[in-house]
Amino acid sequence: MPAILAAVGSIARELELPSLLERAVTATGELLGARRARLELAEGGVAEYGRGRPGDGAVELPVRAGTRTFGTLVVEPGDGGEFNRREREVLSALTAATGMAVEKALLVDQMRRRERWLEASYDVTEALLGAQDLRATLRLIAERARVVAGGTAGAIARPTGPAELVFDVVEPPGEDADRLIGLTVPAEGTATGVAFTTRRPVVVRDYGERVQEQQRDRAGPMPAMIKDLDSAISVPLLVGEDTLGVLVVAKFRDKSPFTDSDVQLAETFAGHAALAVEFSRAQEARQRLAVFEDRDRIARDLHDLVIQRLFATGLGLEGVSRLIADPAVAARVAGFAQDLDGTIREIRNSIFSLQAPAQAQGSLRAELLRVALDARDTLGFEPRVGFDGPLDAAVPDAVRTDLTASLREALTNVARHAGATTCSVEVTVDPLGRRLNLVVRDDGAGPPPGPGRVSGLANLAARAARWSGNCGLVAAEGGGSRLEWTAELPAHAGEHGSGR
Repeated sequence: MPAILAAVGSIARELELPSLLERAVTATGELLGARRARLELAEGGVAEYGRGRPGDGAVELPVRAGTRTFGTLVVEPGDGGEFNRREREVLSALTAATGMAVEKALLVDQMRRRERWLEASYDVTEALLGAQDLRATLRLIAERARVVAGGTAGAIARPTGPAELVFDVVEPPGEDADRLIGLTVPAEGTATGVAFTTRRPVVVRDYGERVQEQQRDRAGPMPAMIKDLDSAISVPLLVGEDTLGVLVVAKFRDKSPFTDSDVQLAETFAGHAALAVEFSRAQEARQRLAVFEDRDRIARDLHDLVIQRLFATGLGLEGVSRLIADPAVAARVAGFAQDLDGTIREIRNSIFSLQAPAQAQGSLRAELLRVALDARDTLGFEPRVGFDGPLDAAVPDAVRTDLTASLREALTNVARHAGATTCSVEVTVDPLGRRLNLVVRDDGAGPPPGPGRVSGLANLAARAARWSGNCGLVAAEGGGSRLEWTAELPAHAGEHGSGR
């Protein structure tokens, strides 16, 4: 009896679940002289006494507290026979004590988890009060969720179109994160996409195998480390009727599943995080509005004053060139007039760039400008953007989705690999509306030597190929890189082959 009481007391005192399981199965095995014993909880956690699983003659008892069953205790007698009545009573008592201790340990663990999730929510709120920008807030959300949930990686996927999401943020930084940032997944048939479209959490096991199976028919190779993904939680970031994105916490090479409690707590945290993101977006919107008002004033001044003076100067130079007897001097003056015409076109593009975000939220030009503006934090500077041709009239929504995704990925690649200090973007449609061109230039390190694969280029090429186009990256004149992405617009794609 003293040995039984000591065993029950030692089990009841333990509050850490792994230690509790070890202590309970060891005390049971030693007290009953068992050959083998195994204690396994339904929510995860296993402890064994002796070597191997209990075999023939083993007694199996449910580990309960009240009406709730937490797992199973299996004990094999030491002499190969059976437990007598007295030993079965002792086994029942130890199992009951283990059930109550497990219940208490799970409650303590849940309380600690709630505290950690609450602290993570406070951290996000504190970051916002410190005026941290949206991208930094997203990184904090992903990292805190990863740490608190015990995951290997935390990520946030945001929609890039009606049927696709892109992993914008992956924590912690490193080679694995670099390979995942910019990875796109369809909104249909993936755990991340299902969480986004249904607005409900999704929990999966063998996540890497599922992703590889779902992405098998999509162009471009998947990162090799995807196969190491195991359990994952995908939780939508909801604010009212809007779904801002999906918070994903995943485990690499870790078979222990996320529990129902993990999912509930992650969902609560995602709600707080979504409010934080919305608040951060509102702050940025107010700041942008102030900038747009100032840009609108500058654009009016450029249009009403600068362009008119340049135009008048150009006309004057053209008139003077006709009065000059020396052909060489006349040609040079005429060349100055042509340069002024080019300057006027550049200023007009700049005026539209200044005004479009405030005036044309639904236009393609405005959407591309927003992509360039969003890339400012990762690049360290704002890329210059120019347009030419009937973009909004000629480019349909389906091509627009691939164009904006390609620009986003191209700018991400510049930020990640080029080490550039300047970058320019030119988007043009020919006057007949048949061909779309995207050119991204930077003054960075240039493309890598040799035929090696450039990160992200396969996805860009696949998007171009959907529209009978091409994508290429070459060294730019004067240093840096020049990426050109083309697409045949659908009204004319049938003349060249594929289309959508």
